[in-house]
Amino acid sequence: MERHFEEELTSLRMQLLAMGGLAEDRLRRAVDALLDRDVARLEAVPADDADINRLHIDIDDHSLRLLALHQPVAVDLRAIVSAVRINTDLERVGDLAVNIAEAGLRLIEHPPIDQLADIRPMAATAGAMLRDALDAFVRRDEALARRVLGRDDELDALTRRMFTALVERMTHDARAIEPAVELLLVSRHLERIGDHATNIAENIIFLVSARDVRHRYDEPA
Repeated sequence: MERHFEEELTSLRMQLLAMGGLAEDRLRRAVDALLDRDVARLEAVPADDADINRLHIDIDDHSLRLLALHQPVAVDLRAIVSAVRINTDLERVGDLAVNIAEAGLRLIEHPPIDQLADIRPMAATAGAMLRDALDAFVRRDEALARRVLGRDDELDALTRRMFTALVERMTHDARAIEPAVELLLVSRHLERIGDHATNIAENIIFLVSARDVRHRYDEPA
């Protein structure tokens, strides 16, 4: 029975890694298509969302089945609880990538504005946070998870800079208001992806050390 449970935990971990790969891919495709102003690729992002939704349900079902059948304790219980939380965050990253693609479709109905280029560093930071959070999950690396938490301020600063630039642009050019609003939405979606990467990192710390660091990023490692 114990060996079977370990195999099930490994299977659950592999499902989460697959979910993370799908979420990362969806984000990358949405941002690249937005920057390239490519209608076909933007339209493909929401069309491919069903696979993430199916896997989201499968992982939740798998986790609940393990809890019901094996009644795990200690680190095994934390692993399953963390899996449920991380699964939810990854599904929401997929949703936000769809939101970015949909905003992109509305955005390219207008002439391009200079601030579109500022999406690139925001997307790079959010994507790196997500990738590092998933790497921390694979390696059970608390130090890497904490570095993800530390990058949240960097992404927030980029978001504020984008907001300031777009408000100034709208103030001086009424024609830029509609595309600027869409870019504001995109920047907000990227900020939220960073928040979900932060949530995943918090769950890695909980999994590894049984410490709940939500709202307490400044506590010692």
